[in-house]
Amino acid sequence: MSTIERAEVFVASPGRTFVTLRITTSDGVTGLGDATLNGRELAVASYLQDHLVPLLIGKDPARIEDMWQYLYKGAYWRRGPVTMTAISAVDTALWDIKGKVAGLPVYQLLGGRSRDGVMVYSHASGTDVPSLLDDVQRYLDLGYKAVRAQAAVPDVGGTYGVRKGTVYEPAASTLPDEQPWDTEAYLRFAPTYLDAVRERFGFGFHLLHDVHHRLTPIEAARFGKRVEDAQLFWMEDPTPAENQEAFRLIRQHTTTPLAVGEVLTSIWDVQHLITEQLIDYVRTTVVHAGGITHLRRIFDLAALYQVRTGSHGATDLSPVSLAAAVHVDITVPNFGIQEYMGHVDETGEVFRSGVTFADGMLHPSEEPGLGVEYDEKAAERFPYEPRYLPVARRLDGSVHDW
Repeated sequence: MSTIERAEVFVASPGRTFVTLRITTSDGVTGLGDATLNGRELAVASYLQDHLVPLLIGKDPARIEDMWQYLYKGAYWRRGPVTMTAISAVDTALWDIKGKVAGLPVYQLLGGRSRDGVMVYSHASGTDVPSLLDDVQRYLDLGYKAVRAQAAVPDVGGTYGVRKGTVYEPAASTLPDEQPWDTEAYLRFAPTYLDAVRERFGFGFHLLHDVHHRLTPIEAARFGKRVEDAQLFWMEDPTPAENQEAFRLIRQHTTTPLAVGEVLTSIWDVQHLITEQLIDYVRTTVVHAGGITHLRRIFDLAALYQVRTGSHGATDLSPVSLAAAVHVDITVPNFGIQEYMGHVDETGEVFRSGVTFADGMLHPSEEPGLGVEYDEKAAERFPYEPRYLPVARRLDGSVHDW
């Protein structure tokens, strides 16, 4: 019987910081898992190296479900982003191994294709409305069928989602950037640029917008009602999801679809959001919600209540996560959309992925497993760089949800 012989944790910063787990079996088969938690990478690396890796040695890599339960229930202290990200890495690596042993891409092990490709959206942004419109045009020219739109609120320096370079990356290499925030200015301005996008480009593509937890429930309800004519594909994270009843209030006031879940880590975190049909899209992701095994469980629950998938896919998720997400996306019956921001060239030097983009859709690799390779030697050229996500402060100086 093949057993797990070695498990290695790599931390590198090729364009941004990633934590990668590589499991090797006694038969020499390797599997990769992403263990990246933006701004808390070393906490997950330590959880893996100091606590989980010793538990893996000698175990049967084929027993994926049993391993998931062992790592989740066996720790007693359950859930939370650090624990679930570490479990995700192990689970994803084991699926990679299983695919390689079977000689099949992972999506075939999950039941095969439910669709020909995975529709994705990317992030258009601008420092003002004209530059946002130019950026939307750029993505439409690239073939995207769905675009998220964000623009800087005039005279407010802490607007979420406006990139400074070619790829949006909010994390800074110094201590957290403390950014100002003005909710009323945002509520006045954001609907106008969403209207401008529709006025210029029409309704032949999907338009998305991320509120990024910035509003109270009644503010979110007001916003959702105001932008109904723009026919958003979704309004993302309108208010912090800790209070799930808040979404019932939003539902009472607007028909704008709601998407939630990128910071939630388990089926129990989204249970009532789904079963009470308080959201339209669940955005939990393979790297933070327990890996392929648990993400599929969440999506199966969502399918019972006509809630569709819309997994988080920012640049702080490595190509391993993106590949795993696409393998899941292409199989589940209730797929909605996949976030896709791409990665900088340095990331591609370390991770070689078989995922391809064409006509607004991603396609999984046909190689056995996930179809991703990790170049350890290349990673050595990009040593760890600590980074922090920003902190938002209202104009009176108090801390606000970022």
